[in-house]
Amino acid sequence: MNTTLFYLCMSVLLMSCNLQDKKNQYTEGDYGYDVEFFRNQQIEILQLKDDDSGAAVLISPGYQGRVMTSTANGMKGKSFGWINHDYIKAGQINDKFNPFGGEERFWLGPEGGPFSIYFDQGDEQIFESWSVPKELDTAPFDLVEKSEQKAVFQKSFELTNAIGTSLKIGIDRTIKLLENSEVEKTLKTSLNESIKWVAYESKNVLTNRGDNNWTEDSGFLSIWLLCMFNPAEKGVVFLPYNKGDGEELGKVVEDDYFGKVPSERLITKDGIAYFKVDGKYRSKIGLSPERSTPYCGSYDPETNSLTILWYSKPDEPARYVNSKWGKQEDPLKGDALNSYNDGPVDDGSIMGPFYEIESSSPAALLYSGESITHVQRIVHVTGNEKYLDEIVQNIFNVSIEDIKSIFSKV
Repeated sequence: MNTTLFYLCMSVLLMSCNLQDKKNQYTEGDYGYDVEFFRNQQIEILQLKDDDSGAAVLISPGYQGRVMTSTANGMKGKSFGWINHDYIKAGQINDKFNPFGGEERFWLGPEGGPFSIYFDQGDEQIFESWSVPKELDTAPFDLVEKSEQKAVFQKSFELTNAIGTSLKIGIDRTIKLLENSEVEKTLKTSLNESIKWVAYESKNVLTNRGDNNWTEDSGFLSIWLLCMFNPAEKGVVFLPYNKGDGEELGKVVEDDYFGKVPSERLITKDGIAYFKVDGKYRSKIGLSPERSTPYCGSYDPETNSLTILWYSKPDEPARYVNSKWGKQEDPLKGDALNSYNDGPVDDGSIMGPFYEIESSSPAALLYSGESITHVQRIVHVTGNEKYLDEIVQNIFNVSIEDIKSIFSKV
């Protein structure tokens, strides 16, 4: 082999190795893996980033301005959101529902009952008849403003509910990265410099753009934000609740969405509901507006990852939509806060696994032209448990050790 040919072959070999190294520099679970995944699928994405801290939020305009995932530590950092890579890669679109995943997606309630927007008029409210409106599933939201710290989306559309009322809807959705001072205000404590965190806020405005009012007789909507995260063997969601008389405040926890949650998976103790989120048992719980507070959280002891959710629960009593399928005694007697743990269904198949924390606005009983706003903040914190403990003690008056050990005593 002559010298020129030798160096040419070596150059090709080195280029191949460099490309392979670049291809393999991220593994599943890394934030960078998810960024590259969407780029490889040629799906439009945008990022909100703080280059100094490594905090970043990945958003998809095509999935209704959905937060797909986030990280506290750059491209090699942990990716917090659950993403259904296999489903997205397959490129199939289902007319019932497309489980793309995503750390915070925008939906509307109610899901079931006389004013549902997920069942056609006259249909029995069973799974075979259920479908998610394309505007909340596959239709893109319009990106109208973008900066390093903020993205603003809008969408207008019309839906018909289960009693045949047409609803003309306007959506404004703003997602922004939170600064240190905003996070410390949300967590009610200062943040130790050694911990890593990412925090963002979504401000969601729902407007009645029709000529008719949304009433108790014609139907109404609510803003519903669902957050999908990766489960963990010892993962726990914890939701504080208002203690008090059952006749006045009602049931402590709604725990029979898919059959009653077993006691080894749901514990209520000293004003906290603890819910196991290991992705192994399909179950869901809910807190009424009388019982819920503006905070809840989850903890994964394997990765020392603490997640805090805050939402804009009104100070004054408000009515919330009832999303249970079928006949309802009161369509305005629903939950303000929910958590879902994925798991196998009867045939052994499973969508995820993942778990969810969900917050809702009050029912939007709006006059023509009126709006309702629902704000949610997600904060992920990782690091030394000593500093994570300070956060949960401050907000929830429990310790990290209480959370970690709650199910080991069952």
